[in-house]
Amino acid sequence: MAKRRLKNKKVRFVAVASALATGGAVIALLPSANAAEERTPDQIIQMCERSKVVNGKQRSVEDFGASFGDGFQADNCDYVETNFESFDGPTEKASIDFPNCEPNATEAAKVSITWKATVAQGTGKYTATQQGAGGGLFGFLSGSWLKHKGTTDMTVKSVTAGDTETREVPVGKVLHMEFTPKMQRMTGEWRVRINADPGSFATNPSPEKNFVASELVEGPAILPGAAGAAGIADGVAKPVLTDC
Repeated sequence: MAKRRLKNKKVRFVAVASALATGGAVIALLPSANAAEERTPDQIIQMCERSKVVNGKQRSVEDFGASFGDGFQADNCDYVETNFESFDGPTEKASIDFPNCEPNATEAAKVSITWKATVAQGTGKYTATQQGAGGGLFGFLSGSWLKHKGTTDMTVKSVTAGDTETREVPVGKVLHMEFTPKMQRMTGEWRVRINADPGSFATNPSPEKNFVASELVEGPAILPGAAGAAGIADGVAKPVLTDC
């Protein structure tokens, strides 16, 4: 019986060796498709820019300045918004100083103070999602941004706020105005897809591949301007008094 068991074990060893010899275990040694297909965010954006369809719009290679021989790098790309929120921007000084620091001053000084603040409008994180890029992604991103209330076209570099007010400056004090803009932030993802390929006589099949690059846009909340006038930046202006 002992010899029989040993003989059976030898048969199993021969079977395993045969599987190795015929490539049966080679698959386990290969890296996964996901590891082999990793892309940097900039590479993913380039794939999006060179997709056949972007946000449901069929494209041609001329849309991103390529020729027919260059072809597409992906089948589909969508910008998907994941969050939209408001927050307070950085507070900045918005006027010159108005001192009431004369040695013989005994009364508060009335001053007319004009203040003005400029708030920059952001664009996308990547060169391809900023104004002037040739692939058209800036337009898709700007369109998504404009769907929200209180936003301005991303081709506008900045918006302003300002006013002229009458204020009192107490004796021994210096007055200036500060402005804190109300800001908005849109986060999202560029989602790129390469369709599965069933393969052919000359090529192996390949599974569907998906890639994601994050996106971020920040800009000022906008209040409507007068009829025909540009909007103004929303926010809070307040007087600040400091000692002479």
